[in-house]
Amino acid sequence: MSEMVPFGRGLARREARSVGAQLARLEGRAQVELGKIEIEADLQAARVHGVAYVGKQAMQATAIVSELEGQLGLMVPNAKGRLQGIADMTTLGMAEIVANTVRKVSR
Repeated sequence: MSEMVPFGRGLARREARSVGAQLARLEGRAQVELGKIEIEADLQAARVHGVAYVGKQAMQATAIVSELEGQLGLMVPNAKGRLQGIADMTTLGMAEIVANTVRKVSR
């Protein structure tokens, strides 16, 4: 790069100060924008973790309900239909909670 050569009385110094001030403002704006991006990324990551947590809990609970349904069905064969109905309603309720969580968190 070429060096600045004074033109007239202190013109180069004034220009240098002006350029420096403009660069400082640009740097400040860039830092603010980067901060906004980082905050938004953290927020999105938290949303992902929240949905994943609720989904994981629902899957584990569904497995437990299904296992219990099977065990009780073997113990009381006449109750299989009712047990299946209760298990289906329970797991549908959990699926609804997961869906509501996704809607709430993704806003």
